[in-house]
Amino acid sequence: MTTDALPTRREQILATAAELFATRGYHGVSVADIGAACGISGPALYKHFASKDAVLAEMLVEISERLLSVGRSRSAAAPDARTALRALVDWHVSFALADRALIVVQDRDWESLPPAAREQVRTLQRAYVDLWATRLRELHDDLPLDSARAMAHAAFGLINSTPHSGLLPGHRMHALLSQMAERALGTA
Repeated sequence: MTTDALPTRREQILATAAELFATRGYHGVSVADIGAACGISGPALYKHFASKDAVLAEMLVEISERLLSVGRSRSAAAPDARTALRALVDWHVSFALADRALIVVQDRDWESLPPAAREQVRTLQRAYVDLWATRLRELHDDLPLDSARAMAHAAFGLINSTPHSGLLPGHRMHALLSQMAERALGTA
């Protein structure tokens, strides 16, 4: 989603739907509910999305694409594996604190994704995990790939717990999560 300009109507719909899905669950929200929350009629929503399934699919595909794209960029800009992993941690923590609703939706409403979107998200997520795993293996000699992937998943679990446990002000939560994840990954 755009950060330097006003959100488009499509971005507004996605953000509003994410909040509604996070609060009430995918099945507890209708197209009319999304439209009303955006100040448009339910049928007007169909000008932007073919269905509620399409809203969920675009929401979760987009965030998976963004995580991977920014992650690749930050990793590529780093001079070494340790710095790359710190940049990846910083990025993922920033995402988790800014987009808590998306974490809840991903976790709780995953099974509601249409099969094609589910496979697309899984493919993107595997690439994101492998980005972290590659850098972990550069940092830790003789770390098997499956262990590196498990470490990445464990770090995501710690960071993604923020929707449920983010009780500190944002800057303090960011520092705490970053420190904990870096220690877990061996980059501190």
